Amino acid sequence: MANHLIEIDRVTKIFGDYTAVTETSLTIERGEFLAIMGSSGCGKTTLLRMLAGLEEPTAGEIRLDGKSQNGLPAWERDLPLVWQSLALFPFLSVRDNVAFGLKMRGASKDKRYAQSHVWLKKLELEEFADRSVSQLSGGQRQRVALARALVTEPKVLLLDDPLSALDAHLSVRMQALLRSLQRELGITFIYVTHSQTEAFSMADRVVVMSRGKVEQIGAPKDIYRHPVNRFVAEFIGNVNILRGRVESVENGIATLQTPLGRMAAYAGTVGVTVGNESDFFVNADQMQLVGAQADCNSITAKLLSYKFVGNMVTLYLECEKGEELKVTIPEPAYDSAGLKIGDVLHTNWQASAAHLFHQSD
Repeated sequence: MANHLIEIDRVTKIFGDYTAVTETSLTIERGEFLAIMGSSGCGKTTLLRMLAGLEEPTAGEIRLDGKSQNGLPAWERDLPLVWQSLALFPFLSVRDNVAFGLKMRGASKDKRYAQSHVWLKKLELEEFADRSVSQLSGGQRQRVALARALVTEPKVLLLDDPLSALDAHLSVRMQALLRSLQRELGITFIYVTHSQTEAFSMADRVVVMSRGKVEQIGAPKDIYRHPVNRFVAEFIGNVNILRGRVESVENGIATLQTPLGRMAAYAGTVGVTVGNESDFFVNADQMQLVGAQADCNSITAKLLSYKFVGNMVTLYLECEKGEELKVTIPEPAYDSAGLKIGDVLHTNWQASAAHLFHQSD
């Protein structure tokens, strides 16, 4: 038995003079919920289509349970795909949509209807079994598409940004349903999305892609707290990225001189060289408002605007030289501070909350 359920081994996909995926390698475990995210054109959907057998790798190999999938058509793979558009059959009832995969496998009518009933019940669609899918809401159609994909009890389910057309309330409900189903069934889910919220709330591991390459793979918290490079940090979005010249390194903490003053950041194992320029980041929710500017890790800036997100408030600040910062604080702290647009604020953070990226050449 293979150690990994799926192995993507140095896979490249080229369309004419455009390279969509470049020498990508990753492994996916049994029972894992893996999310692949990135902006449009990063290669995530092309990678999913190669897994499904809808595209053939230009180079490299995809293996399922140790067996090469190269050259194997989609209908011979047990890798159903839930499309972004859902691709339901408008001329079939809900029951027949769900049963379609079993029909293609030659199951008798009684067997496929009995199995479809199990999934209609599981996804709370029993009362709609005889309806046309055109009579259903967006969330109901989404559940029909899931039932159709899961009725054959596959080892792996592929999902191509399936919640993008839903409103925020339905999307949150469907996220909870997907995660619950995945845990209950133990099926491997490979979920492509442009949404950080969806990926981080559901996945065991997240793959961040850019320009056809994997930038980082890790648990959601690790990616959020420790982006490996500037691209990932900017993609995640809730970080402040600063730059300075390294003055010293002691006990794993680098001291830097920046245009905004003297800063300290955790150096880790990034190979810091004294005298070199280096980028570093600090998450917005690890910055604090303080009464006065300190000697290190402290910035004075003007409040430009703010945004409420749940019980947190993100403050958008502008420094004297035009640099922009984000600081996220609890709503009660915002209310008690009595802040107004234009206020001059002082921010501070612990050295351990800031992290250096690998130094620029």
